[in-house]
Amino acid sequence: MDEQTLAERLIAYDTSRPEGLVSAAEFVKGWLEARDVRVEHRDHLGLPVILAETGPADGPVVVFHGHLDVVPAFAEQFSPRIEGDRLIGRGAYDMKGGLAAMMCALHDAAGQDAIRVRFVCVPDEESEDVSERSTDALVAEGLGADFAITGEPTDLHIGIQAKGVLAMRVEVRGTAAHGSTPWLGDNAILKAHDVFRRIETLPFSRESSDLFDRPSINLARIMGGDAFNKVPDRCGMDVDIRYLPGQDPEEILAQVAAIGDVEILRSFQRPPAIVSRRNPFVLALRDAAGRSTDDEALSIGRDGASDAISFLEAGVPAVEFGPVGGGHHGPEEWVSISSLARYRQALGDFIRLLPRHLGADERPPLRAVDGSS
Repeated sequence: MDEQTLAERLIAYDTSRPEGLVSAAEFVKGWLEARDVRVEHRDHLGLPVILAETGPADGPVVVFHGHLDVVPAFAEQFSPRIEGDRLIGRGAYDMKGGLAAMMCALHDAAGQDAIRVRFVCVPDEESEDVSERSTDALVAEGLGADFAITGEPTDLHIGIQAKGVLAMRVEVRGTAAHGSTPWLGDNAILKAHDVFRRIETLPFSRESSDLFDRPSINLARIMGGDAFNKVPDRCGMDVDIRYLPGQDPEEILAQVAAIGDVEILRSFQRPPAIVSRRNPFVLALRDAAGRSTDDEALSIGRDGASDAISFLEAGVPAVEFGPVGGGHHGPEEWVSISSLARYRQALGDFIRLLPRHLGADERPPLRAVDGSS
């Protein structure tokens, strides 16, 4: 089974639901076991985690990390279809196409004796429950590595930076009145919209960095009103801010709080991801990626967050690296079929070239976070 066929099989599982995740994980486990790859199944909060390994027991350890879960979609989006070079379906780009190629690359790496390759397939990267992710738990339990690649979509470039996450629930206050006389009240829902527009213009929103033009600010959810004939006096909204390396999330919170007539009920933070582009593992991956495409593999910044930060916070350098595509989380999500083969080749070349970049079979002293590059 090649990476395209495998990706089609994975897309067909509705892994926005627990039962679909269980079935898909069983398929992944069976596919690997049928190819004599050592596999372990774990349970995390009722959801399946698949771990597998190939290569020598004492070599440098590289993690291939991916996720099976997807955001919800209509039923027809789980029926993959092909249009030219595009494989279309929910999760094709984020990230079942990359996951399929990773599984093939893991099997390809079984014949080499220099690098230990660990495959980690998790069920909850897209989950809103950011405090209970399985990758965090695995790393906390001692999942060790010298380097990690998470297969998030990057168009065959190397994501060495990612924005941090600052999610907040903001409550906006108004004044209640009868719905027939709205001019006697102060509509909190309308005020919330104005507050969000002000957040978009706060000083932090106009800053940039070497890899990012600006932070990302999204009004993700709004909740207000308790009767159709009443001017709402409370409105809550969830604001998703992806802030830049070097920005202070506490300062961002302070700027929002200073708007007035607002209260920040709760917030969640996850730091930005930063890995030096001079890290020897990154250099080896760049070398390998460049061999599989006509264009040079670039070091890029990623707007979205990923589980790479779980490794970085544990001192393990981690990057995002995935195939070519577009439309993730959208109605026409797609991945380039030809890029899946190139992605698989790049991962294989990375394992093959890595000993040369490390030099003399020695593990170099590593720094997971290096803001100097």
